[in-house]
Amino acid sequence: MLEEIKQVLQQEAEAIESIPVTEAYIKAVDIIEERVHRQKGKLVASGMGKAGQIALNIATTFSSTGTPAVFLHPSDAQHGDLGVIQPNDVLLLISNSGKTREILELVELAENLHQNLPLIVITSNKESQLAEMADVCLETGNPKEVCILGLTPSTSTTVMTVIGDVLVVMMMKRIGFTSEEYSKRHHGGYLGDKSRLQAGLKK
Repeated sequence: MLEEIKQVLQQEAEAIESIPVTEAYIKAVDIIEERVHRQKGKLVASGMGKAGQIALNIATTFSSTGTPAVFLHPSDAQHGDLGVIQPNDVLLLISNSGKTREILELVELAENLHQNLPLIVITSNKESQLAEMADVCLETGNPKEVCILGLTPSTSTTVMTVIGDVLVVMMMKRIGFTSEEYSKRHHGGYLGDKSRLQAGLKK
């Protein structure tokens, strides 16, 4: 079993190393900076199922590091929650297949509410309908799932998470996010204490 565990870890690591690194990342960061930090909008992340859980994680990580973001459930969007989207926002949509019905419908609904919202997509399928709609398409590399059935989102959600981390780190660098600013968003807990120590606000 230990060898099998090592094999799973190796497969996940190889998938991360195989994520295509393109100019699309620069364009995505440029769009987020323009919409959120210059036009005072926010990043609205969405996905269905496991991809939705990754989108939620990305949104909360962005918010904690100086880039306001929210998660919008694509189904709830059809029942009023779409109203959270404002004219200066940017959409970050995640779909491994690029064919998720609820996400495609969300694009249409958002366009009907506010036209020409920038669309950043994370997907394994650059030929998909969702990818074709996107202003920026960040490809996952379409790794094989480590699930023994080849079905359960596992490796695919790993690379989605890593892509989100890359965007967050690049935005932190772009806006010069500091430990002091971090501490303002983390009042309690270990991270709050650590950030205040790093900022020289606590001895």
